[in-house]
Amino acid sequence: MGIGGTIEYFYDIVKSNISGSKQVQQYQTVDLHCKVDCDGCERKLKKALNSLDGVTNVEINRKQQKISVTGCVEAEEVLKRAKRTGLRVQMWQFVPYNLVSEPYHAKMYDKKAPAGFVRKVIENEAIDEPYLTMFSDENPDSCSIM
Repeated sequence: MGIGGTIEYFYDIVKSNISGSKQVQQYQTVDLHCKVDCDGCERKLKKALNSLDGVTNVEINRKQQKISVTGCVEAEEVLKRAKRTGLRVQMWQFVPYNLVSEPYHAKMYDKKAPAGFVRKVIENEAIDEPYLTMFSDENPDSCSIM
């Protein structure tokens, strides 16, 4: 084989890595929200999610209705595989209420959220402008009460 064969071998390895035939996925935890009532549903979800390549751990918390999948996987793949089981599954959209400045704000508070959690609001809400200028001395027409 000699040096020529060794150089070709390394060239093929470098070429396949540069072409990006497969991206390296990061190790992450994907959280899903699903109502799991019985052992059968739990077994079905664990079996489906453990069959994904790269999954190292699947934890199901029935009380919080939360499924945590850990491994080198993408969130979309995990969601698709969980939906294939026939259960109503969605991405986890709650945060602990003590991490939020106003947990009982109308957009955050959700009756269906597990105990101790509120809905995660992505956009940064500011105080509405009309309320700030309602009683302004600069604009005499702004106060409708007087």
